[in-house]
Amino acid sequence: MEKLKTFLSMIKVEHTLFALPFAFTGMFLAADGLPDLRTVGLIALAVLGARSGAMGFNRIADAKIDARNPRTEKRDIPAGKISVVEASLYTVLSFALYFLAAYLLNPLCFYLSPVPFIVFILYSYTKRFTFLCHIVLGVALGIAPIGAWAAVTGDINLGISLLGLAVLFWVSGFDIVYACQDIEFDKSEGLFSIPRFLGLSRSLMLARLFHLTAFGLFFYTWHYFQMGFIYLAGILLSGGFMVYQHAIIKPSDLSRLGMAFFNLNAYISVTICIFTFVDIMVKRMI
Repeated sequence: MEKLKTFLSMIKVEHTLFALPFAFTGMFLAADGLPDLRTVGLIALAVLGARSGAMGFNRIADAKIDARNPRTEKRDIPAGKISVVEASLYTVLSFALYFLAAYLLNPLCFYLSPVPFIVFILYSYTKRFTFLCHIVLGVALGIAPIGAWAAVTGDINLGISLLGLAVLFWVSGFDIVYACQDIEFDKSEGLFSIPRFLGLSRSLMLARLFHLTAFGLFFYTWHYFQMGFIYLAGILLSGGFMVYQHAIIKPSDLSRLGMAFFNLNAYISVTICIFTFVDIMVKRMI
């Protein structure tokens, strides 16, 4: 149990808040409300398994790099709190949970389940050969609402694809910001990232552009799904969080990056999820 707790700490299981709310958003939109509890539970298990497996694999793949980075040298594997073998076991079990949940949902989810898995594995190596690693991470999380929609409906349409694209730009934007703290280390290690390629100021500008694009796509989903003003209020509030996120981070001061990355992005995903559900429920009551 202690090793399990260490693994959950290593993968920051609480950061499932970045992906699970958007999976539930796709689920609410697909079901026009709340589907049966079995579907809800399996979607939650699929997201938890996928995200835990992906993070576990990433920590294993990056263990030697993390050990050389002063910012990450105290992570659990470099610090010796959990071995690569132990982390690998929990990673395999996490992915097994993901594939099992996909199998139990419906045939389409199971047939497509290798696609996200490949993206998860690929992401862990992209910073070794391309500065587009942030985009690949965006793809990994952008799949969440699309997969949840497929779990409920057994198909995929344009609207949910646009929501997935919005999540892609949102995630890629905040990952660019997060990578700004490792510019010098990436240069010394020969690693690739947009901040290393563009520099600090231009990277923050690109992150703002990505988030503006994400906001525009979120706004368009309001029109596409013919949602009400509660959903729109959630989009506008999330846009406010994005603006504040960039207001507290400047090229000369990255000291509040932790708050911008962890707290505000969790607020964005949870806000859109809750406002989506409430909007649908209110429309059904009227």
